[in-house]
Amino acid sequence: MIISAANIIGMKHSIIIYGSRYGSTKRYAERLAEKTGIKAVAFKEAKDLSAYDRVIYMGALYAGTVMGLKKTVGRMQPRQELIVVTVGLTAPDDPTNIAKIRQSIKARIPSHFYDEGRIYHLRGGIDFTQLGVKHRVMLSFVHSRVSKMPEAELDAEARAMLETYGKVVDFVDENALLPIISNL
Repeated sequence: MIISAANIIGMKHSIIIYGSRYGSTKRYAERLAEKTGIKAVAFKEAKDLSAYDRVIYMGALYAGTVMGLKKTVGRMQPRQELIVVTVGLTAPDDPTNIAKIRQSIKARIPSHFYDEGRIYHLRGGIDFTQLGVKHRVMLSFVHSRVSKMPEAELDAEARAMLETYGKVVDFVDENALLPIISNL
């Protein structure tokens, strides 16, 4: 299904902005751009957002935060609409994990931009061979701590860490974009 933004009556003037370190979020953003005709740019390149009615922000999850979201929201005007799409390693259907992500988002952006109905969660991937030294060390520490935890205490994030540590995994699913597209 390809939707042209120009062909949808009443479509707001939108931009897709993404924060991606290792590529999964960028892939989602580029595919969403292809399907909707909305321009996609990295958050570091998105300087002036005043021309847009809607900002679709797609950000990778790192250490409990959405990469680049706070910086992007800082460039927005109160009149603009914000849609947030997170991309992480943990399956996006775990209610506890979703609650933690949303609490983190809520704490980092002004309340007038926060709308749980406009927050989506997608699953990305990881290739440990591509990680920078800082991330390898950090994940090694986390893996060591998590691997010592009793099974009953493991949350979805900890389980994902144990299942994927040291591996190349890709959970990117373009079909997961369909609910976002249908609500634009």
